[in-house]
Amino acid sequence: MNLILTVGEVVAPVFILALVGFAWVRAGFAYQIEFVTRMAMTLSIPCLIFVALMQTEIPPAALTTLSVATVATYALVTVAMVGLAGVFGLEMRTYLAPLIFGNTGNLGLPLALFAFGDEGLGYAVVVFAIMAIYSFTIGIWMVSGGGSPLKALREPLVWGTLLGALFLWQGWQTPTWITNTVELIGQMAIPLMLITLGVAVARLSPKGLLAPLALGGVKVVICVALAWAVGLWFDMPPVAFAVLVLQVATPVAVTSYLLAEKYGADADAVAGLVVASTTLSVVSLPLILAFVI
Repeated sequence: MNLILTVGEVVAPVFILALVGFAWVRAGFAYQIEFVTRMAMTLSIPCLIFVALMQTEIPPAALTTLSVATVATYALVTVAMVGLAGVFGLEMRTYLAPLIFGNTGNLGLPLALFAFGDEGLGYAVVVFAIMAIYSFTIGIWMVSGGGSPLKALREPLVWGTLLGALFLWQGWQTPTWITNTVELIGQMAIPLMLITLGVAVARLSPKGLLAPLALGGVKVVICVALAWAVGLWFDMPPVAFAVLVLQVATPVAVTSYLLAEKYGADADAVAGLVVASTTLSVVSLPLILAFVI
C-alpha cells in the first residue's frame, strides 16, 4: 500500500497538469501551442538545463557514466527500432524517430524530480539533453530524409547543455542575481511542458488506435529491456539507474508529430502513436516507477 501511495504521489501531479491542458482545450479556450512550445524550447528549457547542470552536486564520474550509458542505450534502441520497422514494413521516415525518441522533457523531467528530488532531476537533465541533441541532429535527418545535422547548433537547448556542462566541469558559478533569474525562468519549463502536452493530445486526431497501441506497447518493452540491461552492465547507482530506465521508456514525444508535420512525413500516423503511447504511459510509467523506486 505504501508503494502504491508513493507512486501515486509521483505521477498524480504530472497527469493532473496534463489533464489541465486537455480540459482547457476541450472547454474551448485559446492556447497558442506554437508560441508556448517555442518559448519553452528557446528560453525556459535551456535555462533549466543550464542551472541544473551548474548546480548539480552529483559526482562528475557518475554523470560521465550516465552519459556513456545513455548514448549506448539510444544506440541499441536505434538498432532495435530499425529492425522492428524493417520486419513490419514501416516507413522509416514516419516511424523511426517516434519509436526511438521518448517524451523525456514533458514527462521524464517532472517524473524524475517528483520521484527522486534534485538528484533525480540532475540525472534526468543529462539524459534529456543527450536525447534532445540526438533528436535535433540525426532525428531531424531521419524525418526530413536528408540535410545537415549541424542545424542543431542553432538550438538554444544545445548551447544551454554545452554551457552547463562547461560550468560543471570547471566548477564555475554565475553571480547570484544571474543564477536567481535564470533559475526562475527555468522553473516555467516543467508546468508549461505538461500543460502543453495535454493541449497537444487534445488537438490530435489519430485515425485508428489499435496498431499504434500495439507499437506503443512494443516500444515500451524494448526500451525498458535495453535501458535495464545497459544500467546493469554499467553497474549504475540506484537513482541513476532508475532515471535512465524511466527516461528511455517515456512515450512518443509531441515534437515527433510536429517534425512529421513540418517535413512531410505521415503526421496522422505519428499522431496515433503519440496518443496511444501517452495513453499507455498512464499504466506503464507507474509500473516502471514501482519497480525502480
